[in-house]
Amino acid sequence: MTVERVNRTGCCDPFDPAPFQDKTIEWQDKLFIKDRVKSLFHIPLNFGAVVVKNVKLIEKAEAKPEYQLMLVDEKSLWGADLYINVGKEVEGAKMERMTGKFFTRVYEGPFSKMGEWIKDFNDYCAKNNMKPKRLFFSYTTCPKCAKAYGKNYVVIFGKLQ
Repeated sequence: MTVERVNRTGCCDPFDPAPFQDKTIEWQDKLFIKDRVKSLFHIPLNFGAVVVKNVKLIEKAEAKPEYQLMLVDEKSLWGADLYINVGKEVEGAKMERMTGKFFTRVYEGPFSKMGEWIKDFNDYCAKNNMKPKRLFFSYTTCPKCAKAYGKNYVVIFGKLQ
């Protein structure tokens, strides 16, 4: 976090929303591990297990980037694609590169507000002549760490047309 002193949990790092609030980011071949999370009506069933499996692969390959970013593409009621950025290719993982311009906006609160956040994001983009063709969600901490830090941040990444 910016100025505030926070006791770290040893799990997820505290999140600083400033670098992601209303920013445009451009990526050229940004490298990610891609995996699948099973869901039931958009509620993840094995998110933690998928993250742990991939983090072990990243650590073994010594491929952790300076800032670990995880993006979720909520493709259906029954599953989502998870993208974890890495510093280099990771053996035993499905790799994917992302290229494009993304607009980001930070939200804080319970996941039950996701519908409101998506509407706000799309309205903001429309008012500012941006057309997101695909949305990704970055859940910045696990639920346990969000509770410990007292904040549950979600960053919406809209891939622009």
